[in-house]
Amino acid sequence: MSKVIVMDHPLIQHKIGIMREKTTSTKEFRNLVAEVAMLICYEATRELPLSEKEIETPLVRTTVKEIAGKKLCIVPILRAGLHMADGILNLIPSAKVGHIGMYRNEETLEPVEYFCKLPQDAAEREIFVVDPMLATGGSSIAAIRRLKDRDIKHIHFLCLIAAPEGVQALQEAHPDVDIFIGAMDERLNEHGYILPGLGDAGDRIYGTK
Repeated sequence: MSKVIVMDHPLIQHKIGIMREKTTSTKEFRNLVAEVAMLICYEATRELPLSEKEIETPLVRTTVKEIAGKKLCIVPILRAGLHMADGILNLIPSAKVGHIGMYRNEETLEPVEYFCKLPQDAAEREIFVVDPMLATGGSSIAAIRRLKDRDIKHIHFLCLIAAPEGVQALQEAHPDVDIFIGAMDERLNEHGYILPGLGDAGDRIYGTK
């Protein structure tokens, strides 16, 4: 079974607390999404393999460590995942980026895919799928299924907020995918929104509601 890592770092909890407030501005919310994503990614990349190489410092030759292969790829689920990807790119600027477009049918709560574009060598990379909210799990499950259909195996999922129902559904559908969560909330309401949550992340990032 996959690992589920819920962050306990004070900076993450503090920033998510600000994001939850309905009076937080669009600009501040957007910045916080990128910052928290970067902090979560710091933990999610803890077990990346390292290799050694020889270099010259200004004084001597020495051996240093580097990420083996440097083959990383961030895949935001559109549209809300984009600003998480921006934050992670601040930490890993050499990573490639793919995109999967999903929206939720508000009547059935089922995900509908409308776009998918991935690097040609995605199957050779460590993939970090990012989406601010893990609610019912439908979008993340469908996005990861699409990646697996392309023979991609090394997949991790990162989110800011999760509901227990979504975590369970994602684990059952993809037991080989580790899940990294900024904060675990109480439950879903009857409309499939996370409580206490922070509202619709996409609308708050882009100021569309």
